[in-house]
Amino acid sequence: MTPTSALQDAFGDSNHLIRGKRIRFYRTRAGLTLEQLGAKVGVGPSQLSLIENGRREPKLSLLEAIARELDTTLAALLSDEAPDRRSAFEIELERAQQGVHYTALGLPEIRNVRGLTDETLESLVGLHRELLRRARAASATPEEARRANTSIRHFMREKNNYLPEIETLATDLMASVGHVSGAVTHRTVAVLAESLGFTLIFVDDLPSNTRSITDLENGRIYLPPASIPGGHGLRALAFQAMAHRVLGHNPPASYAEFLEQRLQINYFASACLMPEAATATFLQNAKADRNLAIEDLRDAFGVTHEAAAHRFTNLATKHLDLQVHFYRADAHGALLRGYENNDLPYPVDASGSLEGQVVCRYWAGRTGFKRRNRTSEFYQYTDTPEGTYWETSQIGDLGNSGAFSITCGVKFDDAKWFRGRDTHVRTVSTCPDENCCRKPSDALAERWEGSAWPSARMHAHILSPLPTGSFPGVDDTEMYEFLSAHAPEL
Repeated sequence: MTPTSALQDAFGDSNHLIRGKRIRFYRTRAGLTLEQLGAKVGVGPSQLSLIENGRREPKLSLLEAIARELDTTLAALLSDEAPDRRSAFEIELERAQQGVHYTALGLPEIRNVRGLTDETLESLVGLHRELLRRARAASATPEEARRANTSIRHFMREKNNYLPEIETLATDLMASVGHVSGAVTHRTVAVLAESLGFTLIFVDDLPSNTRSITDLENGRIYLPPASIPGGHGLRALAFQAMAHRVLGHNPPASYAEFLEQRLQINYFASACLMPEAATATFLQNAKADRNLAIEDLRDAFGVTHEAAAHRFTNLATKHLDLQVHFYRADAHGALLRGYENNDLPYPVDASGSLEGQVVCRYWAGRTGFKRRNRTSEFYQYTDTPEGTYWETSQIGDLGNSGAFSITCGVKFDDAKWFRGRDTHVRTVSTCPDENCCRKPSDALAERWEGSAWPSARMHAHILSPLPTGSFPGVDDTEMYEFLSAHAPEL
């Protein structure tokens, strides 16, 4: 998984196309034919044609010679923007015709793009945009979302939940503003934003389905005036917004790519809030003292318990040589997200997805709800068909959104490194055997079977369509109206 978008993967290096268009633009402006320019720079007209069509990458020395003969600069030829509106449409059409959605139709490719009128070219580009939009909408089904989530989870398991490229980016950026350890201040976040060309602006009228909005034209990042419930706070939201630029993201071409980008920006934010070197040292010292605790990591870096737990899983295998698991579940046991590289037997559906599945009622992520004192971590050993696991769980509450649990754990032999290893709480789970906790006891079934008829609560997400659009879940009209209202006066 890399920050490169799926569109770039499909269309190849778009810079070649843009560079070729810019050479053609300046050649035409200079009134030179391919033959005339080729004679001046010492290459054949066929070679120049390949370069202008984006099918060959010129050497730097040739680009310098072309710039001199066309009375322009090397920087002008290397610019990543199309030289004019017509060229922008030509590039977009050429890219679209190479995309998987068009090639799958088996239709011929229009090769003489320059022979099209402006109106025809714009019409064709509009049709391709609509084709892509409909393809996105069709793919945003619950099944597609589950497959995408499962694919990402398997990928992160192979990586031990550790992404070194993003770690390096975050480390370098935070060092550039003087931060290496401890809680990140809001001032530090603002300074980093300024170094990337952004100003942070706090507003109270963000569209309901957005956490932040970035105005790329005016270099502004709009954030809510207060932390969203259960989130990392305004610092994380700002880091996530900046991450799209730092990681080179383009608008997602699919729901799967949207989920991939979301994972990357969340990872980047965590790596900024808890820099790798300082966090690893903190955890290694705690392990040496046999006193690892998620709550200590949380307090040392001033983040939420969930952020600390997830960050722990990023670094545990790389720096502590520990295989771990992490999950978030609601009060009914439904999994919202999860990770493991220690073989914890998560419940999964036929596609391998765990989101929405119900964890065993004997796991710590559910037994922890029975405690009256929920301010501290809860520790438990659980015997499962895959062995015995030690878990630490913290219960949180989002008010109207309900309670939830954040759970981290390791296999029995690794519990010796953690605070809470001396707990006497121990349960037995035989799930996925339905006799474990999914069936009522014989006595209860005999007493009530056939005599009960509940009116089941319909969860809102069951009937909610998956978000579609350029940025899934966001109403483009609402977003653009917001930007128009807040844009500076020209």
